[in-house]
Amino acid sequence: MTDRRPAPEPRPAGDPPDESLGPVPGWLRQPAPGVEPGRADRWRIALGRHSGKLLGGGVAVLLLACFGTVAAVGYQGYQRWGAAPAAYPTISPPSGEQAVTSASPPPAGGPFDGTPAAGFPQGTAGIALPPAKRTGPFTARQVTDALARTRKAMVTARLDRAFFTAKDPERLVRRFAPDARADVRDDFHSGEAGSYATRLAPGARLTADQPRVKGRLSYRATGDRDGIQILAITVNFVWAYAFPTASTVPGDGVVVVHDTVVWSVPQPGDVRPGSVGLWIEKSDSYASNIDCAAWDKGLLALGEPSFGGPADPDPDAVFDPDKTLDLPDTC
Repeated sequence: MTDRRPAPEPRPAGDPPDESLGPVPGWLRQPAPGVEPGRADRWRIALGRHSGKLLGGGVAVLLLACFGTVAAVGYQGYQRWGAAPAAYPTISPPSGEQAVTSASPPPAGGPFDGTPAAGFPQGTAGIALPPAKRTGPFTARQVTDALARTRKAMVTARLDRAFFTAKDPERLVRRFAPDARADVRDDFHSGEAGSYATRLAPGARLTADQPRVKGRLSYRATGDRDGIQILAITVNFVWAYAFPTASTVPGDGVVVVHDTVVWSVPQPGDVRPGSVGLWIEKSDSYASNIDCAAWDKGLLALGEPSFGGPADPDPDAVFDPDKTLDLPDTC
């Protein structure tokens, strides 16, 4: 892994951290002969993880995604571990101001019928922001700006249909700090961005139904080892997409993506101008009912019914943002 992290202000240079890769755990289980597949067996689940820690310097970001290799650089470094971290927030939410989805859901109807997503708000109505308050060194205005930047990035990444099918990812890339953008582009080119952004596979299309959205967002002030002050914004959301299908089984046309992403905004006085703006610190995700070959490329498409996978007694758990992301990988 290369490490390019020129400091914005003169400071003692630190040694880059020792980072190594581990395999993403996964398995495939076939059903016993003669066993009629149940609803849980129809769901194929794939995992994607980014994880990392802030590095010093404040100038470049390293994005590591679900099925790629580590590459690039700087303000933040990403690492994929063999032992996956526990998902947020399986038991309790993090500290800091937070907001949860509270908008009234639309009337039930259409492809989400028979699934928990039928009760979720549509699109942007499912993304609630907490009140912006002075937090650590960040003023209320700075918090307001950081929350707005994050929400706009989330909307582009997960709800913007023009972005889903665009030739390039620039509609999202320009939401990031200038110093982060080259590495974000590389992340998309290598197919490593599926854990925080939705891109449709060639030939895949959504129904006219708005995606259903449920989750929570929180923020807190923190810092890195070199003293850069950061506003960390943690989002934990389930996104349900409706794809055309001839099946009449509830949920067979619904693809679910559950992600947790920690966006971060550095204090402007601590970094050079090109690093002011939005970054990603880490993200974890899974997707269910998907085309695994497309998912491996960072793309989303409806999969064929899969008669295998975890014997989950609660197939609706994939719709719950408070359930763990640490699931068996059936792709």
